[in-house]
Amino acid sequence: MKLGVRRGASTESETVTTAGNAGPRHVAIIMDGNGRWAKAHGLPRVEGHRRGVEAVRRTVAAARELGIEAVTIYSFSSENWTRPAAEISELMSLMKRFIRSDLKKLHEHNIRVRVIGERHPSDVEMQSLLEEAEGLTRDNSGLKLTVAFNYGARNEMLRATRKLAAEVAAGRLDADAISEEHVAGALDTADLPPLDLMIRTSGEQRLSNFLLWQAAYAELVFLPVLWPDFDRSSLEQALSEYARRDRRFGGICQTEL
Repeated sequence: MKLGVRRGASTESETVTTAGNAGPRHVAIIMDGNGRWAKAHGLPRVEGHRRGVEAVRRTVAAARELGIEAVTIYSFSSENWTRPAAEISELMSLMKRFIRSDLKKLHEHNIRVRVIGERHPSDVEMQSLLEEAEGLTRDNSGLKLTVAFNYGARNEMLRATRKLAAEVAAGRLDADAISEEHVAGALDTADLPPLDLMIRTSGEQRLSNFLLWQAAYAELVFLPVLWPDFDRSSLEQALSEYARRDRRFGGICQTEL
């Protein structure tokens, strides 16, 4: 099997071998296992999160080289606020440092950065950095890197429902005319390609309130690797598994006809 490399991708990616199924345009990743990685190495949890940031850098670089059009990463869920205050503070600091240190390079590589989820108004510095990242890279035409921050899929669908309800109340939309396209267009990911592949690391096998609408027909790949150890070969493993899948979207396999 050969995994197709998209036009414009780096020639380095041409060494990837897999199959006839076209490569995914949009890949989402639940980055799980930082804490378990740290515990396994006798290190504090914060070190696991630091190594997790390095894994993000490797993954973004690999995705760009492999010609993937869009990558959406689950960086901080709306449920993560229940974690210890010290850990939350360190996570916020890590994200701020990542933006400050990597934004210029992301921009130079023509990567567009967007953040989805509810903005947290209490952290003015974070809001400013997020707006700077989005503003600087808004017109970039390369990899679409979407960071789900303070994000929950149920909340996203709730906000989308409220948008559509407001349109109905204003007389701009007939309730009976609301379609799946209307709902998808009201979600945070409206400007992204349909989700093709969802990867979760650490061996856990659940979606954890991430892109629930978008994942309806996505292929799910669960890898045992802990997130800090995730690298290009891990991504290629997931892509190879994706290439072996028969995506029927509710239809039947051609061999069954």
